[in-house]
Amino acid sequence: MLTVDGADGGGQLLRTSLSLAVITDTSVRIESIRGSRPEPGLKPQHLAAVELLAEYCDADLEGAALGSEALVFEPGDVRRHTLSADIETAGSVTLLLDTVLPLATVLDDPLTVTATGGTDVKWSPPVAYLRHVKLPLLARFGLDAELEVDRVGFYPKGGGEVTLRLSLSSLSPIDLGARGSLRAVDVYSTASADLEASDVADRQADRVFERLGETGVPPGERTVRYAETRSPGSSLVVRARYDRTLAGFDALGEPGRPSEAVADLAVEDFEQFRETDAAVDRHMADQLLVFLAIAGGRVVVPERTDHVRTHRSVLSEFGYDVSIDSGDETVLLTSPGYHPA
Repeated sequence: MLTVDGADGGGQLLRTSLSLAVITDTSVRIESIRGSRPEPGLKPQHLAAVELLAEYCDADLEGAALGSEALVFEPGDVRRHTLSADIETAGSVTLLLDTVLPLATVLDDPLTVTATGGTDVKWSPPVAYLRHVKLPLLARFGLDAELEVDRVGFYPKGGGEVTLRLSLSSLSPIDLGARGSLRAVDVYSTASADLEASDVADRQADRVFERLGETGVPPGERTVRYAETRSPGSSLVVRARYDRTLAGFDALGEPGRPSEAVADLAVEDFEQFRETDAAVDRHMADQLLVFLAIAGGRVVVPERTDHVRTHRSVLSEFGYDVSIDSGDETVLLTSPGYHPA
């Protein structure tokens, strides 16, 4: 049984460990789960991921309980193809689905997962980022995935619902050594229906294009949505389309934060990214690692974050090799891909 030390990592280390345990058919014990966090152990969204993967492969579990800091996960031989997960809080459904996406490389039949919880919440990518940035980027290298957003869920009540459909995917090596020229910038702006009278989602989108117009950036798609939600809120995703890649920048509305300020946060992140030669944004850098390790290739990222470092460490525990080479302004991640003995 493989033992993984989670003392330095957070939820991503747990999620990747579960995914790779299934992909490589490896029993794993994860200790000190989320040990670096102020409140370590399994939170509702992490427990939901554990239970979802266990249901998928009929795994034997030990320690699968809220607050648990140690977990044993032993994959079984069954593979189910229709799954559901209810986080029961505003925990992130986009992070939950991160646990499932790598399974596309080993599916024997299509997989459908319905998940409920928070779609647009702090410390996680909004659902528009997953739908319009991450999945289209991975599709360029062979990932066959579709996402439907049935309901939007903001903090604190959540209640959002999404459905992910995966098909067997043979990934080609990921080649993101350069991004090419900027083609256009798209905006996906969402707000709860009770904020429509204040034009919150419209104002967020308008502010982005106003700011970008000042620098001559070519405008692209403008998608504005007002949704019936259990809690009020707003979110914004700015997508930069380059010749060879996509990058995303997001922000959430908060009480006391004007719509224009929400837009400014996302635009400022984009402007900082433009000053580098990176091919993907800093959040995507971490999220691509498991796919890079499986398929091989190279990715130029803006910086070597703690998330990249800890994620790489758990990949190495499962026999995946990812190299990190720091340059003057960017970081190059490379992998030969997974070649089981």
